[in-house]
Amino acid sequence: MMAVLARSVLVTGSNRGIGLELVRQLAASPWPPHHIFATCRHPEGPRGKRRLHDLLEPSSPLLFAPPDTVNVPSIQGAVRAVDSHLKDQGLNLLINNAGVSSHATLHSLDSQEMLSVFATNVVGTLQEFLPLLEKAAKGAGKEGLSCSRAAVINVSTKLGSIGLCLGVLQAPMYPYRASKAAQNMVTRCLAVELQEKGILCAAIHPGWVKTDMGTEEAPLMVEHSVRGILTVLASLSQDTSGTFLDWEGNSLPW
Repeated sequence: MMAVLARSVLVTGSNRGIGLELVRQLAASPWPPHHIFATCRHPEGPRGKRRLHDLLEPSSPLLFAPPDTVNVPSIQGAVRAVDSHLKDQGLNLLINNAGVSSHATLHSLDSQEMLSVFATNVVGTLQEFLPLLEKAAKGAGKEGLSCSRAAVINVSTKLGSIGLCLGVLQAPMYPYRASKAAQNMVTRCLAVELQEKGILCAAIHPGWVKTDMGTEEAPLMVEHSVRGILTVLASLSQDTSGTFLDWEGNSLPW
């Protein structure tokens, strides 16, 4: 990255995998954000604060805001903490990375699992953080759309692409696929609705990555994926708001 990606960044699901690596690379950048907010469901657990602090320099601009992505009062508390920390500047970049997987097949699927996966992967935290993004967009003194002004990035997957409909027989994953297809539609709608407010929206497929969710079978190292994601985010503009891209910047069918 040639300059600061955004003055303030919030990453959900930051205690492992892609979220953890996003926080690490943002903090280690030669031009780090002034404020990095790392959220996860169990910040006091072994994968919470301690794991993040182990990776970061003591001087890293990191603040914890611990929402449970399906608990509205918890999210609202995180919004208040972030708003208080940023004063009147608003939040520039929200990276919705928190998500859960499900390997349910057509025969093993039950409605409760489907609803639970949708609650985490689709509903997320956007509505509560939207006023902070709007505040940043208004106060940035910039024209056009970019991550440095105000943006929502939803970490998606090409398994949620209706156009591709990849490998159904090998990996049915009905709740996961359906929830990510729904998240993609939310991203597309947001891009249209929030454009006039100066907020960019895009979906990013990080690749099949070696993480707890991606498993060791995955071919892509998390460091490589995240480096690509951050490069793509820095390049986003008015022309690429509302797109579905992979970690190398290639366009994917919805």
